[in-house]
Amino acid sequence: MQFAKKDILDIASLSAEDITLILDTAEKMKEISSRPVKKVPTLRGKTVVLFFYEASTRTRTSFDIAAKRLSADSISISASTSSIVKGETLIDTAKNIEAMNADVIVMRHSSSGAPHLLARSLKASVINAGDGTHAHPSQALLDMMTVRENKGTLKGLRIAIIGDILHSRVARSNIAGFTKMGSEVVLAGPPTMMPRDIESLGAAVTYNIAEAVEGADVIMMLRIQKERQKGFLFSTEREYAAVYGLSKKRLEGAKKDVLIMHPGPVNRGVEISPEVADGPYSIILDQVTNGVAVRMSLLYLVLGGARNVAD
Repeated sequence: MQFAKKDILDIASLSAEDITLILDTAEKMKEISSRPVKKVPTLRGKTVVLFFYEASTRTRTSFDIAAKRLSADSISISASTSSIVKGETLIDTAKNIEAMNADVIVMRHSSSGAPHLLARSLKASVINAGDGTHAHPSQALLDMMTVRENKGTLKGLRIAIIGDILHSRVARSNIAGFTKMGSEVVLAGPPTMMPRDIESLGAAVTYNIAEAVEGADVIMMLRIQKERQKGFLFSTEREYAAVYGLSKKRLEGAKKDVLIMHPGPVNRGVEISPEVADGPYSIILDQVTNGVAVRMSLLYLVLGGARNVAD
């Protein structure tokens, strides 16, 4: 099967077959990270530029590691150290990077749609590492990989996503991905943090965490994104934790083999209790491990999309 996409901008533009190919390729890539020498020459001579306008630990580091494990050259640029602070436009900055013959630009931006703008303007591949509240495709793909690894399938699962849905690009990408792969998604959170008409994306909505957790195969907790909030959407963190925090007691309604996930960073004691975050059902660190494999897969596929993956 061939992968001919130049860019990875969102989950909505990927077919179920695309997603399956990415996950299957990531599974093969994962083995590389367990070797004594964690490097293969697959992308030797290629250049990957990490262009991050927002703070990041997991996404930025795992893309960097992914590039290096495939022997690509990886360069990091932040907005605060680029010519943007001197008044250069986003497009001009990106075109200057492309003029240096960069092959892939991995971009995170606070404005929804910024990576799409670049993709239309550049010949180089663009991978969206998170844009505003719109999309975070690589996070959703690593989440799906982690669930499939543990459950053997994505079809027929009940996925509960709980927390600040309004500001979450992770939630939107996971709704698109899991429903496309045959899962049922239910959202829960305060009414002030639930987007209007979010059901149109294919998810059910409740404001009661117990209803969302009931019968869940997977529970994904989300961080309260204070940096994106323009007003007070809840009274106190203590009250939020009491009403919407995931405690050991609240897990009783879920399936016995439920998986607990979180895209990070985790605010312990707010959206999730420490005993749940570190408990036997938690696969939070597995998500981080799989993030490297998925991002290796994406870099490989966009740079080798015309090749047959089996070769």
